Amino acid sequence: MKEQIVLVGATGAFGKVIVKSLTKAGYQVVAVARTAESLQALQQIYPELLTCQADISNDAAIDVIRQVATGPVRAVVHGPGVGVAGGILEAPTDTLNQAVNIKVAGLLRLVRAIDKQLSAHSRLIAIGGHYGFEPTAYAAAAGVANAALVNVVRQLSLAYGDRGITAHLIAPGPADTERLHRVAASRAERQGSTLDEVMEEMRHESSIGAFTTPEQVAWAVRMLLEPEADAMTGSTLMLDSGRRRGIP
Repeated sequence: MKEQIVLVGATGAFGKVIVKSLTKAGYQVVAVARTAESLQALQQIYPELLTCQADISNDAAIDVIRQVATGPVRAVVHGPGVGVAGGILEAPTDTLNQAVNIKVAGLLRLVRAIDKQLSAHSRLIAIGGHYGFEPTAYAAAAGVANAALVNVVRQLSLAYGDRGITAHLIAPGPADTERLHRVAASRAERQGSTLDEVMEEMRHESSIGAFTTPEQVAWAVRMLLEPEADAMTGSTLMLDSGRRRGIP
C-alpha cells in the first residue's frame, strides 16, 4: 500500500500545487476540503486522489478523515486559509476566533484523526505565514492564528518525540493569489491608495522584491519528507522572501 499524505486545504492556491508535487513523487494524497465540487474538480485532474469532504473547523471532521485515511500516513499537511479581517482594532472578534479555530484547533483535529496511522519518521506539517512573526496593520486574523501555530507545533514535537514523529511549521510570505488581493484591497482602503499600488508596495517589502510562490511551498513540503529533516522538529522554515526584520 502506498504511503498516504493527508492534506487539508487541498483545493486552495497552495494546496493544488502541493497535490501535484506529492502525486508526482509517488504518494497517495488524501485531499481534504469543505466542498464536494472543488474536490471533484481536483480529482478529475488527479484520478488517483482520495477525496474527503470535511470541515476542519468542526470536531466532526475527526471521524470523517479517519474513515478515509486508513493506510500508513507519511505526513499530514495542514494548510487551510482564514478570512481577511483587517487590523486588530476593527477585526471582528468572531473572525479572530474562527481563524484560531481553523488554524490551531484544526491542526489538532487532523492529528487526532490519523494518530494511529503514524509511525516513526512521519511528519506533522502546518503551513502558517510570516504574519505570525511580523504583525501588520491589516491582517490581524492571520497574524494571531499563525503566531499560535508556532507554539502548537513545538508542543506537538514534544508530545510525539518519543515515537520518532516530527512536527514542522512552514511560514511563507505573501503569494500573488486571490487571497493576497483581498488583503491588499483591505490595506488599500486603509491607506487611501489603489490595489496596484499596494501590490507593488508589498512586493518591495521583500528584500529580493518577490512574492513567495506555491511551488516554493510545495518544495518545502517535499524537503521535510526527507530523512535528514528529523533534526528540524519543532522549528519554523521561513519562506518569506526576506520580509522578516526581527531577530530571531
